[in-house]
Amino acid sequence: MGSDVLKSIENAVVEMRFDDTEALTRQALDSGVTALAVLNGGLLTALERVGVLFRDGDYFLPDVLMSVKAYNNSYRLLDSELKKGNYKARGVVMLGTVQGDIHEIGKNILLALLQGNGFRVIDLGVDIPADTFLARAQEENPDIIGLSALLTTSMPAMKEVMDLFSARGVRERFKFVIGGAPVSQRYAEEIGADGYGEDAQAGVDLVKRLLA
Repeated sequence: MGSDVLKSIENAVVEMRFDDTEALTRQALDSGVTALAVLNGGLLTALERVGVLFRDGDYFLPDVLMSVKAYNNSYRLLDSELKKGNYKARGVVMLGTVQGDIHEIGKNILLALLQGNGFRVIDLGVDIPADTFLARAQEENPDIIGLSALLTTSMPAMKEVMDLFSARGVRERFKFVIGGAPVSQRYAEEIGADGYGEDAQAGVDLVKRLLA
């Protein structure tokens, strides 16, 4: 029963059947499957498959968003249970879209994929000033800070964040990764970031490498 329902949850997420995932997750929990088993045996494997499908060009952005919606319908039932048990996150990642930019689709996909791969994610949202990144970083102490920008006009705000952390003497406490359509590895090097992810799956792989 346990393995069957976990496979059903995995397939429902991959197949974008977001109306089914909540019912299947409740069924799993009611039958005695632990929240951690649902996460590792259903959701994590599903988002890994979605990431590969997106990377290989078999899934496109709308497909990924629908899979993320299916994932969220399941994960929200697990969150409180995971916090009660022995679940230990692989690391803490803080994400935000920089000031002057309100785009968040890419950030939200990365957030879901990171959660599915066992990371705790703190989402600051969009249009986030540099001093807010600094204040929340000092409060939450994440392992990695991810900066997102979809506009060329908002890219300089990434450098403002980096410069503020350096000016306050805390830059070396955190790893910084950046992403977004106009961003590149070259720009990451120019502003002193630790890495660049060309898409959400590349961002997950980058986070794993930085925390290895």
